[in-house]
Amino acid sequence: MLSIIIPVLNEVESLPLLLTHLGGSASAPSSIEVIVVDGGSTDGTASCVANFKSRSPFKRLVCISSEKGRPKQMNVGAAHAKGEVLYFLHADSFPPKQFDAHILSEVRKGNPAGCFRMQFDSTHWWLRLAGWLTQFNWRACRGGDQSQFISRELFDEVGGYDEDFAIYEDNVLINQLYARNRFTVINRPLTTSARLYRERGIAHVQFHFWTIYLKRWLGADAEALAAYYKKHLGGPSKGAPLHESIVAEAVSER
Repeated sequence: MLSIIIPVLNEVESLPLLLTHLGGSASAPSSIEVIVVDGGSTDGTASCVANFKSRSPFKRLVCISSEKGRPKQMNVGAAHAKGEVLYFLHADSFPPKQFDAHILSEVRKGNPAGCFRMQFDSTHWWLRLAGWLTQFNWRACRGGDQSQFISRELFDEVGGYDEDFAIYEDNVLINQLYARNRFTVINRPLTTSARLYRERGIAHVQFHFWTIYLKRWLGADAEALAAYYKKHLGGPSKGAPLHESIVAEAVSER
């Protein structure tokens, strides 16, 4: 069974669209469980999941509560999952048709972890180029918006997501998988939202994402990365991605 784990915080607008998309795009939705992990939404996200249950095509659909923070939420979701393969998905990322069959096929072929290539919901030339580059199995082209599938066995082996990281937690896990030579890219397009780029400006966001990547490569710790993100990319704002809200809280508590 494939377990889809979706960390959310105030995603009442995106979540119904995603759940509908997953049900219509999966080749075998009755063999899928979906675990929505709510980090304390105040917009009715949990009720949205409850309302969807009556028409859910999935074997299991649940909404569970967790402490706020995407790595914490994803680890909690993994602990509740019953599937042999875990699939971590952001609430504003929409995987391709028959995504479940593609994932399970890769695992059966001996590729226990990986992602889809990505495209943004934007026609801007830079975002189109950035999406095109994700088809290549290069570590520098990876990120959480591309989604992450991983076998339960390998997830437990690497210790799950590092909860010290308010941001960059996806890359920390991905780096471990590349170090083990256990990562593949499925050349099918997942579509993700460019809302942060639209809101803050493409050049501004891209420059600071690159800087965060470089800082981590040079040895910056989790606290330094969170502080940098808070200072230069701000948050939270209306409709902001989950990590913006948790970064704002994490930095304010220090």
